[in-house]
Amino acid sequence: MNLKKLGKLAIVIGLATTLAACGASKDSANNKSANTSTEGNKTETASADLSKINVISREAGSGTRGAFTEITGVLEKKDGQEVDNTTEEAAVQNSTDAVITTVSNDPASIGYISLGSLNDTVKALKVEGVEATPENVKSGEYKIARPFNICYQEGADEKALDLLKFIESDEGQKIVEAEKYIPEVSGKTYTAIDNDAHITIAGSTSVTPLMEKLVEAYKELNPKFEADIQATGSSAGIQSAIDGTAQIGMASRELKDEEAPKVKVDVIARDGIAVIVNKQNPAEDVSLASLKDIFTGSMTQWSEVK
Repeated sequence: MNLKKLGKLAIVIGLATTLAACGASKDSANNKSANTSTEGNKTETASADLSKINVISREAGSGTRGAFTEITGVLEKKDGQEVDNTTEEAAVQNSTDAVITTVSNDPASIGYISLGSLNDTVKALKVEGVEATPENVKSGEYKIARPFNICYQEGADEKALDLLKFIESDEGQKIVEAEKYIPEVSGKTYTAIDNDAHITIAGSTSVTPLMEKLVEAYKELNPKFEADIQATGSSAGIQSAIDGTAQIGMASRELKDEEAPKVKVDVIARDGIAVIVNKQNPAEDVSLASLKDIFTGSMTQWSEVK
């Protein structure tokens, strides 16, 4: 072989070696990048601290809080007075949506909301092994449930109360069921009266979404009707009905002994209270006893939850 051919062969071998080295470097860089990405994902998952329980509560006066604390035993009677023992460490939220948002953003949190407001941004725990579903609320198997009450003054204007006739009709109760609540009455029919009343409805933030749907359907039958719906909380809604600043009050709890004699009350639906956690939380079930301990602050670690 002459020197010219040897020179060409050396050039070819050199190029092949260089290309192989570049390919190996690229693969090494890609593998390093992939490993870094995987490690980053692991770090992100590991950073979700699920040791300490972060308690999320509703505000005082909330019907959801009142029903939840009563059923779980967080609310106790001492010397004839009701005492709410919700831990002072709880982060208090003033609406259903605020509880959902807080829990969806905090892997270590736990809260409670209207079952009808449950969505896929959070996870509902079973309670005593029973799922929070309308069917289980209706059967009584799911224990954390409460009424949706409507209250109004005796002798209130008939036009103002015509909405109530619609809500309690089969047509109105179908809307209740469609919105994932439990219908309360049946067998009643409704006839529109071309109602031109303008009323105020105030109270529970849990009842409000259902009331908005009911009013919307009612207005299709009575186009002149107007309603100002104010989500002020159950206690405020009951008081508004008592003092006449609202024609209809909404409450997601039973009325207290001092409230009940001052207004008339109708139950329009029943609702479960869902116990919610972040979707990253591996917990699936919780006992009523553990809920009492969590929300009174005596159980503070997720590892203790049963």
